[in-house]
Amino acid sequence: MSAHVHFDFRDLSARDRYKLLIGTVIPRPIAFVTTVNEHGQVNAAPFSFFNVLSADPAIVALGIENHPDMRFKDTGHNIRVTEEFTVNIVDNALLDAMNVCAVPFPPEVDELTRARLTAIPGVHVKCPRIAEAPASLECRRHTTLSLGKSRDIILGQVLGCFIREDAVDPVNKHVDQRTMDAVGRLGGHGYSRIRDQFDLPTMSVAEWERREAEKTCDIG
Repeated sequence: MSAHVHFDFRDLSARDRYKLLIGTVIPRPIAFVTTVNEHGQVNAAPFSFFNVLSADPAIVALGIENHPDMRFKDTGHNIRVTEEFTVNIVDNALLDAMNVCAVPFPPEVDELTRARLTAIPGVHVKCPRIAEAPASLECRRHTTLSLGKSRDIILGQVLGCFIREDAVDPVNKHVDQRTMDAVGRLGGHGYSRIRDQFDLPTMSVAEWERREAEKTCDIG
């Protein structure tokens, strides 16, 4: 068994804590977030501090860091004034366009146009979803947690989702994850694909006991 290196976060800079966290909490799902501001201007930006936290109620969490001068990023500002956002899931085909939308364009620039993506009007919210995304979650802001002056954690209640028809069975609600072909975020500039998959069912107590008994017999 290998030894472990201990890092006391009290002794680390924010940058070093960030590097350790994004390198160990992997892969992280990517939220390609679309919003509109108070004037109806569309914004699109990717975030990897993102996950689903609850199904009842349906809650997703989005971590948004402010600019270095503590100004809100466009996504954070737009959610504050409209209380709405849409999470678009990023698949392998969407990677380049997502990266274009990560460019720090000024607020008046429509990132979706620059990335040659198609905006579809929202059903439950005013912000659009991305037609090329394999799935989209339309959300209303539920709670905002301000962590100091640099970051907000936004909890959004999912009002409705759209999943590409070849990736979901509408009857049993089973999502074909291989067809979704989603990508995840790693540390640094790294990304991962989810094409290498395997099943690992949770065991019952009886199944675990039977397995342990079989191990004992094998040793004997």
